[in-house]
Amino acid sequence: MMKTSLFALFVSYASAFAPSTVSQNRASTVTKMAFEDALGSQEPLGFYDPLGLVEDGDQKKFDRLRYVEIKHGRISMLAILGHVTTSAGVRLPGNIDLSGTAFSDIPSGIGALSKIPGGGLVQLFALIGFLEVFVMKDVTGGEFIGDFRNGFIDFGWDKFDEETKLFKRGVELNNGRAAMMGILALMVHEKLGDTYVINSLFGAPKVLM
Repeated sequence: MMKTSLFALFVSYASAFAPSTVSQNRASTVTKMAFEDALGSQEPLGFYDPLGLVEDGDQKKFDRLRYVEIKHGRISMLAILGHVTTSAGVRLPGNIDLSGTAFSDIPSGIGALSKIPGGGLVQLFALIGFLEVFVMKDVTGGEFIGDFRNGFIDFGWDKFDEETKLFKRGVELNNGRAAMMGILALMVHEKLGDTYVINSLFGAPKVLM
């Protein structure tokens, strides 16, 4: 009898610290109602938030995370293009510094960081910082999150209907997601010794490094 009572007491004590199923379901419902139709929520996953970052339905938090996602996606797409281009042997002509280091002497991928002269790295990071602070930002209040046109250039964007705009924004978002995974995979395989492992698997020629 004493053991049964102690067990019941323990169970009731533990349940006090267990997450409430009702509150979890309520948070999940709020999130689903808030963001289930957001751009990027599509089959087969629908609205996907495995870490519960926006469980509270906070629109400002969601907008901030979406802004970061778009920017990282754009950077990753550029990174993929740069990696593939340089790995194919495409280089600028001439030298990268006055000591005679040619652009063709710089390898692609992570290895380039140890080969680019210090002055060149300073210039690269200075350019990136300038773009981040003064160019790649929404100054005028864009049409959507990640709209950096600032009334300067739109490549005909304003001529598209709303359905086409949503489609193109969805394409950019998904391509950015794929690129984030892609550049991560390239970096991992580069450290493993076979950057373009897919070429090796199918017997295709390896790209130049």
